[in-house]
Amino acid sequence: MKTIGIIGAMPSELKDIRLTLGTAGIKNISGFDFYENMYHGNRIINVCCGIAKVNAALCTQVLIDNFNPDCIINTGVAGGMDSIVKVCDVVVSTEVMPHDLDLHFLNDYPPYCGIFKADDKLIKNAVNVCSDMGVNSFCGRIVSGEAFVSDNCLKAEIKEKFNPYAVDMESAAVGHACYLNKTPFVSVRCISDNADDDGAMSFDEFEKIAAKRVAEIVLKMTDNIKE
Repeated sequence: MKTIGIIGAMPSELKDIRLTLGTAGIKNISGFDFYENMYHGNRIINVCCGIAKVNAALCTQVLIDNFNPDCIINTGVAGGMDSIVKVCDVVVSTEVMPHDLDLHFLNDYPPYCGIFKADDKLIKNAVNVCSDMGVNSFCGRIVSGEAFVSDNCLKAEIKEKFNPYAVDMESAAVGHACYLNKTPFVSVRCISDNADDDGAMSFDEFEKIAAKRVAEIVLKMTDNIKE
């Protein structure tokens, strides 16, 4: 049996996961509700961390401290940052990093690392599940910041500096906490918008569809995580 942590930022990103898992034991720790289920032989802990990096980092640390997960999957929606990535495609993180912080502060001071590598086995697992489901997936960098990106100029600046496949507000923080705790992780994000001037409108239209798709992918991934 493996213990698998699943972190989503918004209730909508966990809705379909919780419906599939059914009645859960719920533990409130440090303000976060952790839902615990047995599913296909594994112990699944899912939690809604809230939006942005501070919430995500705190929640990840509480999850690790209290449930000792073998791995963590960060799930949810994101903005597409590369022209080849379309709405409802999936981006699987090869690495995560902040786009709104000078990496000097992370590289030259603790933790002496500013780009956090995802786990190779989890990456492969996610890609294989997407392939089996007929979902277009792309492996690449995901960047995170403290704002919803919906501006062409800001998107162009981030793209030029970091060359990411997707942008969100939590993946970098989850990866940062997992790196410090030596916990394998991956971020699996379904694209809800193109992080441009039409981003807010696209998000409203596709957020639920994208969240449902990535929830199914993540649950299928847990079936492949065995002893």
